[in-house]
Amino acid sequence: MMNPAHLDLFRAVLRHGGMTRAAEALGIGQPHVSRAVAQLERDLGFPLFLRGHGSAVPTAEGEAFAREVERTYAGLDHLREVARRIREMGTGPLRIACQPSLVARLLPRAIGRLRAAHPEARVAVHVPAPDTIWSWAASGQCDLGLVRPRSGHAGVIAEPFLTVDAVCALPRRHPLAGGRAITVQDLADVPLIAGAPGDFQQAVEAAFRDAGLAPRFGPTAQYTAARCGLVAEGLGLAIVDPVAARDLALPIVLRPFRPRLPIATLLIRPAKPPGLLAERLIGFLHAARDADGFSAG
Repeated sequence: MMNPAHLDLFRAVLRHGGMTRAAEALGIGQPHVSRAVAQLERDLGFPLFLRGHGSAVPTAEGEAFAREVERTYAGLDHLREVARRIREMGTGPLRIACQPSLVARLLPRAIGRLRAAHPEARVAVHVPAPDTIWSWAASGQCDLGLVRPRSGHAGVIAEPFLTVDAVCALPRRHPLAGGRAITVQDLADVPLIAGAPGDFQQAVEAAFRDAGLAPRFGPTAQYTAARCGLVAEGLGLAIVDPVAARDLALPIVLRPFRPRLPIATLLIRPAKPPGLLAERLIGFLHAARDADGFSAG
């Protein structure tokens, strides 16, 4: 069986044109190189070099063998490069499924930092429904998810990522806009924009019910941006997620809403160790969240 170290020395002799020069370049003794080449020749059953005058000229057999060795080493170099790319960038695009509130600012900032550290990294961002995000994480169809809490999904690792309190969105000139906070009692008999059916809308309705009030919901809009757009048009007030609402270029103001309605976001991933890029992105997501003054819970 051929010794890989002997093949390395054979290539060095070819590259440097002689055993003495190869030994000097490698910082080893010339006898060591000569013995290694001689052993390789015995293993192969034919001479590799015509020796003499301090040089080592390949024989015809040596040249033919050298071509095959170089092809083999080219393949090994390719495998090393493939391994490096897998190690640094994973096996394909980093797939992220994100709820709408974080897709405009926080997630792009984290991805920007990831790309600065790994310019060749590929990232695919999707904004599906919350149940879809959970299903994708459970089935391995996404590497990371940022999503509202759900129950009943196995095979998913979830951790608290972000918790904020809901705010009330009002037109700038609305009579209530000058207050420091808006209470549920302030909104009695005030036209309101409803959210889509779901946990958050149920929590808003429960706040009115607990106060013995009946809210005056008019138009319904699924996303915060749409509800705030309707608020800007004077069609009512809305209880919304401040993360999604704060960067909208609309003539509205945001005020704390009381009672407090926490809005939680979880960071979820499949129940397997994350790759390097996923780990790095998780760190950048935490940094972007902290820089914006938010907390995990």
